[in-house]
Amino acid sequence: MQEVSLDGPGPTTAERLVTRLGPLTLRNPVLPASGCFGPELASVMPVDRLGAAVTKTVFSDVRSGNPAHRITETRNGMLNSVGIPSIGATRWRAETLPALLDCGVPLVISLGGLAEADYRRVAEDLAGVPAAAFELNVSCPNLEAGGVELGADPAAVTRTVAGVREVTDLPLLVKLTPNVASVVELAQAAVRGGADAVVVANTFVGMAIDLHRRRPVIGNGVGGWSGPAAKPLILRMVWQVAEAVDVPIVGCGGITSAHDVAEYLVAGASAVQVGTATFTRPQIMTEIIADLPRVLDELGVSRVTELIGTLQSDARPSPERTTP
Repeated sequence: MQEVSLDGPGPTTAERLVTRLGPLTLRNPVLPASGCFGPELASVMPVDRLGAAVTKTVFSDVRSGNPAHRITETRNGMLNSVGIPSIGATRWRAETLPALLDCGVPLVISLGGLAEADYRRVAEDLAGVPAAAFELNVSCPNLEAGGVELGADPAAVTRTVAGVREVTDLPLLVKLTPNVASVVELAQAAVRGGADAVVVANTFVGMAIDLHRRRPVIGNGVGGWSGPAAKPLILRMVWQVAEAVDVPIVGCGGITSAHDVAEYLVAGASAVQVGTATFTRPQIMTEIIADLPRVLDELGVSRVTELIGTLQSDARPSPERTTP
């Protein structure tokens, strides 16, 4: 599509949407959330228009995932407990990576592990891959700590990120869990370890019950809850984190429109990830990207970067604040 200048010497449509995540430049701020994107989406939308592609989480070893039932809709969102199945880094590199690279956008590879050292190992397994960045999914259960999320322990987050930083020069994004008392402490811990950006946030732990069977709907009992109703909760976290760290933030939670993207930018994010909405509208990300220039015009700004961190409020964010 040919770009045209707006009002004389102003930025082109493409230039209006450019943003940065540390050393990584993105053509626009819209990315898929990990687990919600695959090269098969190229059949229903122009994936080359995304700011970047984020892969499903890759583990060094093979994983089968959680028992069925793995996904269920709720009144205000979706519960999933897929368990992040993985064919292992070696097969993933040979069988999955080529199709992802054909999408024509920067590739952010999500890394997972069940112990701190696993993240370093999978980063080493993928050394030399033409990726734009790694995203560390530290919300996985830590088998070294009895199954508690590794990402719930700030010291473990710092060590994990530092371990990966030692073996790669790629930009590191760290995806944080919201299931903690203070997401700010986790963000600060990730930065201490060498994170170039943080993703706020992964899913909330939730449950759905089958009343007739008196059993959880999800085979694993509980799952990660996401959807539009999560947006106010994650917006507050983005605002808190933006006041506490000096690295870019990727907002993730409940995004269904270009206005949602703008809210996240104003709260302090430099980019966003879209997840749950893609299950019902696979083309939603490119629809949002196409609508962003109109929203910028509506808000009286020339570029998306002019919105970042512009929230006007007399209140000051506190890591402990959970009520007004």
